[in-house]
Order: sequence, then structure tokens, then C-alpha cells
Amino acid sequence: MHWLFLALAIVSEVFGSTMLKLSSGFSKLWPSLGVLLGFGLAFYFLSLALKTMPLGTAYAVWAGVGLVLTAAVSVVFFGQKVDAGGIIGITLILAGVLVLNLFSNMGGH
Repeated sequence: MHWLFLALAIVSEVFGSTMLKLSSGFSKLWPSLGVLLGFGLAFYFLSLALKTMPLGTAYAVWAGVGLVLTAAVSVVFFGQKVDAGGIIGITLILAGVLVLNLFSNMGGH
């Protein structure tokens, strides 16, 4: 169940970050409310995941997967350009999350 809560935390955080971009410095009401909702839910679901997951694992997965999804949203919805450095960096972050979870005691094993 903790993986479901973590996935919900990640999706909520990506939503909150997207709304932050759309809020134009909190000058638009609905996107600004979306920021509060998204980040509020993100931390709520993360807290539920942390009841049974190690903090290091949960945060590494949350940050890594959240970064990848937020970058994808930036490309798809905001026209951010993809370049080799970005792809390599994101790949290294995902590799780090995998190494942490598969081979490290910090991964909860």
C-alpha cells in the first residue's frame, strides 16, 4: 500500500508544480489554489507512505520520479526543449534511484 501512497504523492507534487508554473507568481486564483491542493495532497500521501517505508527510499523515489515527470510535463505542455545533457542527467537520477532501491541498505533492505 505504501507504493500506492508514494505514487499518489508523486502525481500530486507534479500537479502542484505544474499549477505553480501556471499561477504566474500566484497572480491567478485557480492555479494558485491548485498549488495548495497539489502540494497539500503530496505531503499528505508522502506522510502515509512514510508510515511503512524508510525515509531515504521514499524521498529518493519521490524526488527522482517527480523530477522525471515534471520534466516531461515541461516538454509536452510548456514547450521546453530536450537536449542531450538533460536526458543524460535524468537518466543518471533514475539510475541512482534504482541503485539505492536494489543495492543499498538505505533502500530498506
